[in-house]
Amino acid sequence: MNATAWTTQVLEVLAALAVAPLFLGWVNMCRAWLQNRRAPSLLLPYFGIRKLFHKDAVIAEAASPLFRAAPYVVFGAMVAAAAIIPSMGTGLPFTSAADAIALVGLFAVARVFLSLAAMDIGTAFGTLGARREMMVGFLAEPALLMVIFVASLISATTALPLITERLATQALGLYPSLAFTAVAFTMVLLAENARIPVDNPATHLELTMIHEAMLLEYSARHLALMEWASALKLFNYACIGFALFVPWGIATGDAGPLDLVVSIPVLAGKLAVAGAWLALIETLSAKLRVFRAPEFLATAFLFAVLGMLVHILLGA
Repeated sequence: MNATAWTTQVLEVLAALAVAPLFLGWVNMCRAWLQNRRAPSLLLPYFGIRKLFHKDAVIAEAASPLFRAAPYVVFGAMVAAAAIIPSMGTGLPFTSAADAIALVGLFAVARVFLSLAAMDIGTAFGTLGARREMMVGFLAEPALLMVIFVASLISATTALPLITERLATQALGLYPSLAFTAVAFTMVLLAENARIPVDNPATHLELTMIHEAMLLEYSARHLALMEWASALKLFNYACIGFALFVPWGIATGDAGPLDLVVSIPVLAGKLAVAGAWLALIETLSAKLRVFRAPEFLATAFLFAVLGMLVHILLGA
């Protein structure tokens, strides 16, 4: 394993940690512009995280060690996920361990610990949010796995870096199966990251909130880690989408330092377009009732199944 591979690995993790709040701020800024509102600062997520790290934590008397450990586990799972997603290059040292199914497992671990911590205190809001989060995860994970299976059938591997490399180096062509799965992946991204139409991250209305309900008991550094992990999750999902559907511009194979340098502005451009597209979808969508979320995610699963059937029957 050459030095370039380790450099790529370190750069990807550092970029994820540094750029994830900026990407979230960009989405919020684009959303405000589209809604004809005054946009918040692009750096607002950084200010919020910095402020929380300087506060003193207030923890409920009934909190168990699980409640205290959950923010570190959730944040660590998101960092580990960022390490195996090829956002800049595919020649990563951990390619053999970067299985796409294991990646879904990391997201599941974060969800389970977040939900358990929300129920640990015993408040009504925490339990409500945890139950809704598990419902969304139960329906979103099969759709995400089906999306990955379609890409793995095309590339004959489940290792995400190898999937990206083979999709990026094959001849250009129309792949209806990937078109169907791209729609499914977009719907899963919205649901898994608590975005409209499944959830609204800008509200604390008890009848609709999911993710925010699980964080109400956290404060200071614990809340900062949870907010940072949430931004990392959105960034990771965006990079998964780039790896599966827009793999061009990523340094493939034993690429040199120049290819790695070129991949950085390419990733920045993709994130800018993805953030604007995500804000547009949220602006044009209406918040669904909580009990309509299963229908939304079932539709995503059907799109992924259609993509698999198209690939199996038509080979496209």
